[in-house]
Amino acid sequence: MEILTVLIRQVILMFLLMAIGYVAYKKELISDQGTKDIGKILLNIVLPVVVVSNFWIEKTPEKVNDLIYSVIICILCMVTAIIISVILFHKNDRIGEFAAAFSNAGFIGIPLVTATFGSNSVFCISMLIVLISMLQWTYGVYTITDDRSVINIKKVITNPVLISVLIGVVLFTLEIPMPKMVSSIFTSISGLNTPLAMFSCGVYLAKSDLLSMLKKKNVYMVSAVRLLLIPFITMLLLKVLPFGNEEMKLAILCAAACPVGSNVSIFAQQYDRDYTKAVEYVCVSTILCLITLPLIIFLQHISSN
Repeated sequence: MEILTVLIRQVILMFLLMAIGYVAYKKELISDQGTKDIGKILLNIVLPVVVVSNFWIEKTPEKVNDLIYSVIICILCMVTAIIISVILFHKNDRIGEFAAAFSNAGFIGIPLVTATFGSNSVFCISMLIVLISMLQWTYGVYTITDDRSVINIKKVITNPVLISVLIGVVLFTLEIPMPKMVSSIFTSISGLNTPLAMFSCGVYLAKSDLLSMLKKKNVYMVSAVRLLLIPFITMLLLKVLPFGNEEMKLAILCAAACPVGSNVSIFAQQYDRDYTKAVEYVCVSTILCLITLPLIIFLQHISSN
């Protein structure tokens, strides 16, 4: 139960940081341009540093096995999420299909996993973050546009998360030692991930009509699938897999149970789709995960005892 306590504490901390972002935007301490700049810093500097630093560790047979197992598990979890979202939303809600399929494993999952299970566990969820990034630019774009021609392979190949994982795997494989100065810099930059990511989420909430979106049934439907159904099916999948240790499975489950990733709203705006609906899915699911994330981890905990 200690893990659950740590998780609840971290979720509350993240929501308090989100509240600061909300107030800061309302008080005009953060502008729209400032929010975009924070997003760029997170995607191009902070997240890659977090990923590289968690791969840049001592190479052991156990870690090699963990890497292989985590890749297989993350692929299975991602396929599961996509299949469920297609079955439930493909005909009626393509934005909902995108939203349900992809969790916010990077900006919310990494801080939660780091605080709850330790920084080494980020090593286990990195492949899930890579898969989400790659599939959003391919399957995700096609889902909301229904047009294969808009798929940008260059965006997939040059994605900062994919590049950082490749760099991390090379450093891990070649067993290159990390200099102390680099370690200090990486630690400082990694510490920015949680507050900056949560400030951005707070701004999303501040720019939205919360009372209006909380009255819409489709928002709760997508949130229920993203926060409860997909994590529950994922939990059952993890239980039957004969490989992977318990901490690895918990970390991946935590990342898979995160709310709707904010990229759905970015893509909806970029391709002239229902941006308002996309933002509503992001905001409401982010609020509700305060309840659902601890619930999913609690169910996993009691089922494994």
